[in-house]
Amino acid sequence: QEDARDLDAYTLAKSYFDLKEYDRAAYFLRGCKSQKAYFLYMYSRYLSGEKKKDDETVDSLGPLEKGQVKNEALRELRVELSKKHKARELDGFGLYLYGVVLRKLDLVKEAIDVFVEAAHVLPLHWGAWLELCNLITDKEMLKFLSLPDTWMKEFFLAHIYTELQLIEEALQKYQSLIDAGFSKSTYIISQIAVAYHNIRDIDKALSIFNELRKQDPYRIENMDTFSNLLYVRSMKPELSYLAHNLCEIDKYRVETCCVIGNYYSLRSQHEKAALYFQRALKLNPRYLGAWTLMGHEYMEMKNTSAAIQAYRHAIEVNKRDYRAWYGLGQTYEILKMPFYCLYYYRRAHQLRPNDSRMLVALGECYEKLNQLVEAKKCYWRAYAVGDVEKMALVKLAKLHEQLNESEQAAQCYIKYIQDIYSCGEIVEHLEVSTAFRYLAQYYFKCKLWDEASACAQKCCAFNDTREEGKALLRQILQLRNQGETSSTDIAAPFFLPASLSASNTPTRRVSPLNLSSVTP
Repeated sequence: QEDARDLDAYTLAKSYFDLKEYDRAAYFLRGCKSQKAYFLYMYSRYLSGEKKKDDETVDSLGPLEKGQVKNEALRELRVELSKKHKARELDGFGLYLYGVVLRKLDLVKEAIDVFVEAAHVLPLHWGAWLELCNLITDKEMLKFLSLPDTWMKEFFLAHIYTELQLIEEALQKYQSLIDAGFSKSTYIISQIAVAYHNIRDIDKALSIFNELRKQDPYRIENMDTFSNLLYVRSMKPELSYLAHNLCEIDKYRVETCCVIGNYYSLRSQHEKAALYFQRALKLNPRYLGAWTLMGHEYMEMKNTSAAIQAYRHAIEVNKRDYRAWYGLGQTYEILKMPFYCLYYYRRAHQLRPNDSRMLVALGECYEKLNQLVEAKKCYWRAYAVGDVEKMALVKLAKLHEQLNESEQAAQCYIKYIQDIYSCGEIVEHLEVSTAFRYLAQYYFKCKLWDEASACAQKCCAFNDTREEGKALLRQILQLRNQGETSSTDIAAPFFLPASLSASNTPTRRVSPLNLSSVTP
């Protein structure tokens, strides 16, 4: 009955609302009693405040000062909505709006309670679930929420697991949803691709995204994540094609701007890239990816203060964004502020405990602060979780060198060489020559001539160690001619990869490395 009474006012206001004339819409809805009209009235006032805030930001400041301007309408809205809330007069949409207002005012705990209530009243409203998702920071918080027992909860849990980097659980949830009948859902396919992107399984993620593009060629959501993968793989033609394609579909979408930004970044046109990320942020100031990517561009342009600002905004939008924490660590590293670095790298590591890049960065920080035991732990852990960049063992070996622990250093270099050669591809690693040079000198000191000469010969293959390798071979030859015998008190065998030693299998003095002291 109330809906019927307010129908004319509601329809008129709705047309003004669609034209984005929010104040006008709110004016014609004053005094309406129905739930629908009341929600539109409050929502118009909220969006009017947001629009004024955005206009002010665009007029007065660059995109880096976005956080300084406030939505003036929030306090009034909160007072009115809380009265209605206490009187239990809010429906699902009203509760959602109340939660958004509370979140905007940084009242996180109250906001979470209201969003949970909104999910109970109106479980099919995905907006409330998403808002809730942004406020949950760890798995513990999730346990204490009493969520409604509906099928939407499964979608929510899969989404939050992806966000919290609990990828295995997320993939299981998505698989069970596919089995339950959502096998053709492009949303689920894209989320699975994002999950693989989060665990750096780049090939798998790329193949899923390519499949998704075939099924849903005009899709724009998540295409910025796809462009990140193409960027990492330096696939210029594919990224160029994607950018042109999205531009034809809709060039004023946040994702399109980010894809074009990535394209320019890959071509090293960093000013142009930053411009497109700024454009994305004008379209949506809460768009996380654009803040982080803009931070990266400012880093490339050596503008550290702007980079710090951008990363801080990314963290304001989502405290779980490890790339922003990691980016802040890198910026402070450039500014030679190791204590700050340490804090930010630690936060990044907490969010991505099994990412070797965070651990190596932490180790470097501890090294600068002269906390060598901690640094050792970090490098060893980075190697243990699967070192992406294959640098952890070299850094660990150099630390042992500094501390005159030559046996451990030799062990690390041996492991490093075995790792590099077991990849199948001989990587152009500067450090391979360093490792061979150290091992050649180590075996030389141990009077293991065969091994020393095998390593010295390997040194001759690299430009930077060629002369030293030749010199060492001459010394070995001299000593052999003088009748110096190879030391034989060493029984422990050490196998160089087959590709390195043709006939001789050198032995070593190195006892198996006791890692009890350096395992965290």
